[in-house]
Amino acid sequence: MYKHVALLVRKAGMSHDEFVTYWRETHTPIARDIEGVVRYQTVVPADPEASEFDGLAELYFDDLDALHDALGSEGSRDYDPAKGKAKEARADVDNFLDIERRPRFVGEEVVEKDETGGDTTGLYKHSAFLVRKDGMSHDEFLDHWANTHVPLAREIPGVVRYARVVPTDPEASEFDGVAELYFESLDALRAGLGHESSRDYDPDHPKANAPREDVDNFLSIGDRPRFVGRETVQKDVTGDR
Repeated sequence: MYKHVALLVRKAGMSHDEFVTYWRETHTPIARDIEGVVRYQTVVPADPEASEFDGLAELYFDDLDALHDALGSEGSRDYDPAKGKAKEARADVDNFLDIERRPRFVGEEVVEKDETGGDTTGLYKHSAFLVRKDGMSHDEFLDHWANTHVPLAREIPGVVRYARVVPTDPEASEFDGVAELYFESLDALRAGLGHESSRDYDPDHPKANAPREDVDNFLSIGDRPRFVGRETVQKDVTGDR
């Protein structure tokens, strides 16, 4: 499936609690009915004070044409949908989001491990927005990520789901990929990956330490935003077809 990930920053003058309430009660009922959306999930930060963003909104589509029809191309922030719930949702973002500080990512999801049965509501997720190391091409980055790093990351203690999201248009993308690791509890996540407010975690467990050491081989660490939060599936009709 194809996925649109929006990294949300609240509008100036709005508290985080006000943002979450508006997002849940006003915007989500609109967004989950956007034409073509087959799954919609929201992720609220586990520690808002330590988070770089106020939330993640993730919309899935069966194909890229459906995504572009609803949300525009990944290279444009100025898309103005003509009708339906997509137009209503686009108009509503101005009521609670800082549009200029809202990175977004469009990519194809590749599931590398899944023990959840598809139900991720209540799970804690670490989303790493990846930028490749200087001197490495995007294709070289993808090769290292898939063939060297993934086998290590799948073995991190506590990981119950691991997915990669690969950009559909690397030239237009703000990131080279998104790595998503799910855990059943925040304690399990922190044991495997460290606290969300720290980039300097040095795990003791060898299966947690190996992927941590490998990131230096293909990532620009300082340019890698990350987000730790709790996920809620707001819509999922992927099993109905």
